[in-house]
Amino acid sequence: MESRRGSLRAIAAEIPRIAGAALGKRGFGEAQLVTHWDDVMGELAEKLSPDRLTFARGERRAGTLRLRVASAFALEAQHLEPVIIERINGFFGYGAVARIVLVQGPPRQAPPPAKLLRPLDQAEQEARLGAAVIGAKRG
Repeated sequence: MESRRGSLRAIAAEIPRIAGAALGKRGFGEAQLVTHWDDVMGELAEKLSPDRLTFARGERRAGTLRLRVASAFALEAQHLEPVIIERINGFFGYGAVARIVLVQGPPRQAPPPAKLLRPLDQAEQEARLGAAVIGAKRG
């Protein structure tokens, strides 16, 4: 009998490993900033989205974060730069970002949540289970 190598894990725990390579090309070696953007920015998250994080060669401090921002919010975002930097550095726990560059354009939005399906009643559950069992026996 084969033994399992791992155990059941939350998908949130796997995102840095899965998305790390793709996000690393955009300067986000720490995928957590992208995955926790709503938590880090709070009410600003819907108006701003991270685009690229760059550092000087060989450094991981005092980087430049490029943010996509809606045109109408760009001036306010420019005035909120110290607050934004403070929130991001507080998330990282060190001075990862020293400067912000704003790029006008629609911020990337999270996909809308999936619609919840209605629960099946007892008859529907039995019918689907019966169909699945019969299909499994034929296969």
